[in-house]
Amino acid sequence: MNKIEKILVAPGVHWVAIPDEDLYILCGCPADSVKHLMKKGLINTVETDDLSYETGPNAILLSDLKLQNGHFANLAEFPILQMLYRQGMLIPNHPNNTGIKPILIGREEVVDAQMKYIYRGNYGLTSEEEMVVAGIETEKAAELMRLKLSFAFGQIHPSEDLLEGRPVYNEKVEVRNGVEVSRLATNHYCFHYKGEKAEVDLNLKENEDYQTPYELSYHHFKREYFSVVHTGEGDGWDVNRPCMSSILCFQGRIYLIDAGPNIFHSLNASGIDINEVEGLFHTHAHDDHFAGLTTLIRADHRIKYYSTPLVRESVTRKLSALMSIEKDSFSEFFDVHDLEFDTWNNIEGLEVRPVFSPHPVETNVFFFRTLWTNGYVEYAHFADIASIDVLEGMITEDVKSPGISRKMFHETRENYLIPVQLKKIDIGGGLIHGKAEDFADDGSEKIVLSHTALELTNEQKMCGTSVSFGTADVLIPGAGEYSMREASNFLMGYFPDIPKSDIYMLLNCGHQVFSEGSLLLRNNERASKVYLILTGTVEFISAEDSHASILSSGSLIGDIEVLLGYNNFGNYRALSYVDALVIPGSLYKDFVTRNEILDEIKHTQDTVEFLHQSWLFGESVSSPIKTRIAHKTDILSFKKGESIPTVPGINMLRQGEVELISKASNGAKLKVKPGEFWGEEAVLNHETSFSKTEACENSTIFQIRDLELLREIPIVRWKMLEHWEKRLKALE
Repeated sequence: MNKIEKILVAPGVHWVAIPDEDLYILCGCPADSVKHLMKKGLINTVETDDLSYETGPNAILLSDLKLQNGHFANLAEFPILQMLYRQGMLIPNHPNNTGIKPILIGREEVVDAQMKYIYRGNYGLTSEEEMVVAGIETEKAAELMRLKLSFAFGQIHPSEDLLEGRPVYNEKVEVRNGVEVSRLATNHYCFHYKGEKAEVDLNLKENEDYQTPYELSYHHFKREYFSVVHTGEGDGWDVNRPCMSSILCFQGRIYLIDAGPNIFHSLNASGIDINEVEGLFHTHAHDDHFAGLTTLIRADHRIKYYSTPLVRESVTRKLSALMSIEKDSFSEFFDVHDLEFDTWNNIEGLEVRPVFSPHPVETNVFFFRTLWTNGYVEYAHFADIASIDVLEGMITEDVKSPGISRKMFHETRENYLIPVQLKKIDIGGGLIHGKAEDFADDGSEKIVLSHTALELTNEQKMCGTSVSFGTADVLIPGAGEYSMREASNFLMGYFPDIPKSDIYMLLNCGHQVFSEGSLLLRNNERASKVYLILTGTVEFISAEDSHASILSSGSLIGDIEVLLGYNNFGNYRALSYVDALVIPGSLYKDFVTRNEILDEIKHTQDTVEFLHQSWLFGESVSSPIKTRIAHKTDILSFKKGESIPTVPGINMLRQGEVELISKASNGAKLKVKPGEFWGEEAVLNHETSFSKTEACENSTIFQIRDLELLREIPIVRWKMLEHWEKRLKALE
């Protein structure tokens, strides 16, 4: 029998076990890695002396790279929580509380970053001073700190009190009891034990993503005046459902409430392209409500971020610790809008009232309302809350002791029980979540029970209802066709100088809904229609090399084929439910001819197509924005051996080969192949790592020098950050 066991759990996630030494290592910990272990049977429930608890990992090997293919590679918060509490490693008098701490293994800077991120995940803001910075008055900050200490059992512990770091350098490092680990290359490690070894590669392949542990059904919902679509009723341990979340639709615009793990999967199943998202309302920074922030960065515009300054400060400190970036960088990726506690904040007709909710980290729940025929219609979203009996047990009159005042207790209970038309509540129970029974006498018209992985009890069913993924509660039906508003915006973005009367002519064409998996345009088909994607996403698979690229809302399909009389060269396939404006080909040709823009379209098309096929611009960057970039692109040619001047901007290699020579003493060289890019340091405000750039072959470069245009596209900026990090690792 082998002394080292290795199992591939999911892309980028492995399991290494050395049973003789009671060492079980989770290798790679992207979002929902615990759920993957559960589904693989690597976490099980056992009983000892009438005590029920879980098995699982007791060490984690971290990725060298903070990001892989745009997503967080290291989210150790929930795996660590599983070890400390569900396995019992931190619980007094528990058989698994042996004094041995969970171990974090990896590059020193990565281990340090995870320690800081877990610290913020446990506690959020950790001093009255930090709360004051977030705009809280001194007296209130003292009260909130008492509450926090009560949840923390009286003391804020540094991560080092709970976890053991094991930095890995160039030599073998002992993990425990003769088990050693060595680093072979970036994200490539080897475990050694008694003459055996097991290699682990944490790298994702090109175009490979971390897996979602559950499947979701596809839905197509009508954009209403005011509605709520239920997209998550589980918790961080539910292997079958997304974590608690909702989509709020107001006047046809899409807002998200929280951004949990695998949110892209939920959006796609709901027929929503990331570029359709107007804003995010954020309750707090725990990973089951936070881990999807990188998905929202994968948009071609800065999504609006709505929360109180208190929660925003907690979130940005956690994100900056996780990514080792300045917390002010948050506003580079999101359009931040602070909300005032206990006040109706007006957001273009949608009124939002955040209310403080007691939780280990800074948390606000939300009330939403809008005026209608018989007064206000309201929705309340309560994630996360505390149970009434837990809060009551925290009451103390000693203002210097951990706990809460009787006043805070009554205010919290009163806020929880305000009746509304629709209320979604956290019923996760335990020390930090709510109970359905607390809402037994709530006067709300409908209560949705959420934030649990367990089957509902009969007592809970008496208090509220369960919903399945994609269920919509329409609070105010929409009388208009809101998608046409977006169609107008898209067409005016494409054709800013065209008379509006001609734009309205195109808008008068009908639209069609395509179900997931259906083809809009087939390979070798003569295009007779032009499709403008209004909602959802479409995948283009090239007939030449089977390369797949994603077309977001706002993209035109079949336009060039119609104008030039070409047959289509690939398949356009709906990845979700897709709503598209359908323009007859003859009308579109007449429109282009009438406005004399064919030459302009042909001039930019080659550049747009190149951008579309690239990794940097091919995902989620809408066609109107790619067109803007194409207008700002210079095409340069260099002969073999010629030096390429360093200028602030992005250089994309169209053809040939280019060599980058490092400034470091080793003079390391990196090759750039067609489709790749360099120069991201200028956009990220970093100093260049290269002293010289030279053409190894006759080369053509697309150069984009409009830095501000690039900085305003979050997904491009995010990919540059990932690329820059990988390049620094390659130069070591």
